[in-house]
Amino acid sequence: MLTETVLHTERLVLRPLVATDAGALFAVFSDPEVMRYWSCAPWTGIAQADHDIAGAGEGLASGAMLRLGIELAASGELAGQIRMHRFDQQNRRCEVGYALGRPYWGRGYLGEAMKAMLDHGFSALDLNRVEADVDPRNAASARLLERMGFEREGLLRERWIVAGEVCDTAFYGLLKSDWDERRSR
Repeated sequence: MLTETVLHTERLVLRPLVATDAGALFAVFSDPEVMRYWSCAPWTGIAQADHDIAGAGEGLASGAMLRLGIELAASGELAGQIRMHRFDQQNRRCEVGYALGRPYWGRGYLGEAMKAMLDHGFSALDLNRVEADVDPRNAASARLLERMGFEREGLLRERWIVAGEVCDTAFYGLLKSDWDERRSR
């Protein structure tokens, strides 16, 4: 059951979001630098964080989405979130998305969280494929995906219009067989 999902890594706890996370989540999603390549504009009010947390809970309860907070195990700080969503049960695939607060960039937290989430997705959720769409200008996100074994599979031109700016999407995919091979090395 998704609602009970808590994943532990060496430095992180990936856990369901709760109401008290609103301030930290707002700090992440209201930062224009964090949101530069996101598919929506930066948040402007704490109510958006409350709404997002409620939606995360509903997604967990229905099985439509696994959105987990990225918490630093040592301090309990919420650094960001990672999610699997748009599940296609018949084809055993989903999309992955993530956001990390700027103070936590460059420390390897997102790679650690991604590895745990992919392990969980390919084992416990029996996924065969995980997909990601990234603004091609977001070099850091593309590097993360490629380090995890994702392959760039195509470019979707002018897929998003965010705050009046037309943006392309680089489409990435990772297969369970590729993940298993990487993990066995």
